Amino acid sequence: MKNRSSYTEKLAHHATVFSGSSLAFILALLVVIIWLLTGSFFHYSDTWQLVINTGTTIVTFLMVFLIQRMQNKDSRAIHLKLNELVAALNGPSNRLIDVEDLSEEELETLSAFYKKLAVLAKKEKTLFSSHSIEEAIGLHKAKYSKPSE
Repeated sequence: MKNRSSYTEKLAHHATVFSGSSLAFILALLVVIIWLLTGSFFHYSDTWQLVINTGTTIVTFLMVFLIQRMQNKDSRAIHLKLNELVAALNGPSNRLIDVEDLSEEELETLSAFYKKLAVLAKKEKTLFSSHSIEEAIGLHKAKYSKPSE
């Protein structure tokens, strides 16, 4: 199973690299030009039209899965890099590691916290301040609360 998976991954990788190349575009353009030039030879028949329709439908169908595969891989790699940065830095909240695995409701809750943080950040006198949510709330309360005497 490992061999088949590795072969499939290599094939998908090479297909992705090729499909994004100038050569692939030129070949696709040549196919369309040849198809157009052969129209008069085939009397612009339904079969002639069906050839290009079928070909483009098949290519489009396969490309959807190829693009989604690359999007998933790129997204996973970016998330791993961001997780490493969050885990390595002192300031950021570790609750953001693997945040992509949270439910929509949990993401909305986090989003609300960051909107609150953005409001607090706008009240800062300097653009270079950065805080966790909890720290920002604590600093905000300390700054703007009346001192107890």
